[in-house]
Parts: sequence; C-alpha cells; structure tokens
Amino acid sequence: MALANVTQEISRDADAKAAALKAEADAEVAKITADAEAKIAELKEKEDKRLKEAIERLERQELSSAELESKKIVLAKKKEILAQTFDSMLADLEGASAAEKLTQYKAMVKVAKGIIENPRALMSEKDDFTAAELGVSEVVKDSKISSGLIFQSEDGSVEVDMQYSTILQSIWDREIKKVSDILFG
Repeated sequence: MALANVTQEISRDADAKAAALKAEADAEVAKITADAEAKIAELKEKEDKRLKEAIERLERQELSSAELESKKIVLAKKKEILAQTFDSMLADLEGASAAEKLTQYKAMVKVAKGIIENPRALMSEKDDFTAAELGVSEVVKDSKISSGLIFQSEDGSVEVDMQYSTILQSIWDREIKKVSDILFG
C-alpha cells in the first residue's frame, strides 16, 4: 500500500502543480488579454480621435470651399453690375445730343489748350463739328474714335486723349472702390 500512497501522493502533487501551472497560465492569459484590450482601446481611441479630426478638417475645408465659392459668385455678380454701370455711363456719354457734346468738347478744348498751344482735334466720324465751332486749328475724322476727342500738337509730338472711354476709364480706375462701397455697402 505504500506504493499506492506514494502514487497517490505523486498524483496529488502533480495535480497541484498542474493546477498551479494552469492558474499561472490563466493569470498570464488574463494579463495578456487585458494588455491587448488596453492597447486595442488606446488604438481605437487614437483612431477615433484622428477620424474625428479628419472629419472636422474636411467639414472646415468644405465650409471654407463653399464660402470661397459663394464669395466668387458674389464678386462675379458685383463685377458684372459694375461693368454694366460702366457700359451704361459710356453709352449715355456717347449718346448725348450734339448740343451737349459741343458743350463738353469745348470744355475739353479749354483743358487741352493748357497743354497744347494750338491743338488739332481728332474726332469720331459720327461727329460733325468744325474747327471753328470747337476753337481748334483743325478737325480730323478718325474711325478709331467712337466719341470724345484726341488733341495733338502741330508736329504730333504731344497728344492728349480725351475720348469718353479713356476719361471714364481713368475716373473709374481711380474711384472704383468708392463706387463699389456705395453700390454694395
């Protein structure tokens, strides 16, 4: 019986060691599982944060892009309105009556004589004013001029461009900011 007791003792000792090894292995598995779950949770949290930031960045970019597109549309419309205003003003000047044009042209001659002593005037083929009416040395018709006058010195070395389009463009360029502020606030 002693052999049975020894066998039983060895079996119990083996069972205890096996149980201890199993408990140790279970504890190691639990520790590895907990570490893995913690790392997974940490990675998931980082990935969720990165995804949230990416979504927010895309939303900001989309909003910024939409705002930019909206500003472009508004700016294009403002530019269109300003161009229409410019064209309308030029058409009004060009379509003035002969009496109004003569008054304006005489004012232009007065200014030009401050620069050129005895100017000759280049004018549109549509205008029919004489040198005597304008107070210049000569009137030359020019198909390139739609309205207004270009003054030249006798030798052609000095020229003063007083075409309506040139004058209006000069004023327009100088005053566009004010005009825009008045029209669009």
